[in-house]
Amino acid sequence: MRGRSHGTTLAAEYLDALKHQRRLAAATLDNYSHAIDLLLKLHGEHDLKALEPAHVRRYVAMLHAKGLAPRSLALTLSAWRGWFRWLARHKGWPANPVLGIRAPKAARPLPKALSVEAAQRLLEGKAESLPAMARDAAMFELLYSSGLRVGELVALDLADNPAQGEVTVTGKGSKTRTVPVGAKARDALKAWTHVRAQLAAPEEKALFVGARGRRIAPGTVASRLGAWARSRGLNEHVHPHMLRHSFATHVLQSSQDLRAVQELLGHASISTTQVYTHLDFQALAKVYDAAHPRAKKK
Repeated sequence: MRGRSHGTTLAAEYLDALKHQRRLAAATLDNYSHAIDLLLKLHGEHDLKALEPAHVRRYVAMLHAKGLAPRSLALTLSAWRGWFRWLARHKGWPANPVLGIRAPKAARPLPKALSVEAAQRLLEGKAESLPAMARDAAMFELLYSSGLRVGELVALDLADNPAQGEVTVTGKGSKTRTVPVGAKARDALKAWTHVRAQLAAPEEKALFVGARGRRIAPGTVASRLGAWARSRGLNEHVHPHMLRHSFATHVLQSSQDLRAVQELLGHASISTTQVYTHLDFQALAKVYDAAHPRAKKK
């Protein structure tokens, strides 16, 4: 009999080898055991040695339909793949039927953006006179104004002079792009450059500097922005990339020009930018639910 009972015996031998040779943790062994037991149940009394990729794909589809998450499916496939690799090496079984089979892709989480009102609340206020506060205001205005990544922001030099109205940055894949700088950001940048010498070390080229007068670190930008948001009463975790998401979402909501937003963000593929259309739709859906006479619940 080459069915489930034979498979159970082989599985026990494999798990014992993992336990004593690879010294895997008990929790990991339990996960392997559970994954292999799933396969044996799905394959039933059929000859396990005759398992083909088509069977594996069908079993993955069945598990996915039952609600197994893509990440869990990936771990399950990994356990199956490892077992059949061991069977081929130690039992002379044919080619591994799980090779090349991947779990369904997990849905990409939507990037979180601030509302327009929250962005205004974050950035508006009287001009700050302390050098560090003027620097922070300039950094945050520029992140939101131009959709920069934090790495692009901290890489700017004084000579780049974004206060002139535009700035050229180098993003992922060494791809350069030129983006406009809004009026509020230009004003904040001018205020910062007037006091920058009070913080910057002599001959330091960086536009934004930290407490020691050298180029500011991305982590410092993030921590300063978090503190800034809390001081303005925002009850959510605000990080630099959220300002980039907010920039993209707000520009798309106003312009409906996906290609322009793609260029401004420096995305190589428009499919990356399309995630912001989902954010825009969420906002529209809320308006619809509130306004349409037949959308409202009684």
